[in-house]
Parts: sequence; structure tokens; C-alpha cells
Amino acid sequence: MNMVVSQAQGNTSVAIVRVEGQLDGQNYQELISKARELYDAGTRDVLLDLGGLTYISSAGIVALHTIALLLRGEALPDPEQGWSAVKSVERTREAGIQKHVKLLDVRPEVNSVLEMVGLTAFFEAYTDRETALRSF
Repeated sequence: MNMVVSQAQGNTSVAIVRVEGQLDGQNYQELISKARELYDAGTRDVLLDLGGLTYISSAGIVALHTIALLLRGEALPDPEQGWSAVKSVERTREAGIQKHVKLLDVRPEVNSVLEMVGLTAFFEAYTDRETALRSF
């Protein structure tokens, strides 16, 4: 996985994190760490550009979920807890659409995984960067 971070201005300052390659058990904590770094630096809105993401595993789902919790100021699941971290997605889904994390250019193969676990109703997804930025 490769990540590129940039900043853009919508209605607020937004960090854009472009994720490329595969998001899986080998690297999902890198994405969580980058989100924590951004949050600690004051970032409160993140646009995850998934246009280059070709594969997402259950660990990648945990990463997306953890980032959403982080930006809502909630307690984070322990990623070492395996399935309990994945199952905690249900609790977050009940909180509704995320206001501080949105997705851009989700590829069909990644979208089908997000759909399967019910996260397409949880994250707003956009195909146009400017529209996505204005949504914050």
C-alpha cells in the first residue's frame, strides 16, 4: 500500500489521503497511524481517495472504521482483538453517516466489499473531488 496526503480547502480544511494498492492485514495499521497523526495535528475532516485501492480485506475495514471513530472523538477498538474489532463496526453503523470521513473514487471491487459489510450506508462516497470537498 502507498499513501499520499495532501490538504485542500472546502467549507473547512480537509486532509486528502490517497490510498493505493492493497489495504490488508500487512499494512492497515499504517493507515490508522497516519489518521492519528493527522488528528493529533488538528485535522478533523478526511477525504479518503480510494481510486488507487485495488483490494480491501477485513483488516482494511477495521482501518476505515477506526478512522471514523477517531474523527468522531470516540474510543478506538484494539486492532489486536481481531473479530471483536470487526464486530464493533455494527455499533458505529448505528451512529449513522459519517460527517468527518468521506470516500472518493471507490473502485467497484472495493465497493462490493464495503457493500457486503454494510459500510456503503455508513460513508458518503463521491466520484467528483470538488463535490466531495464541498460536502464537508
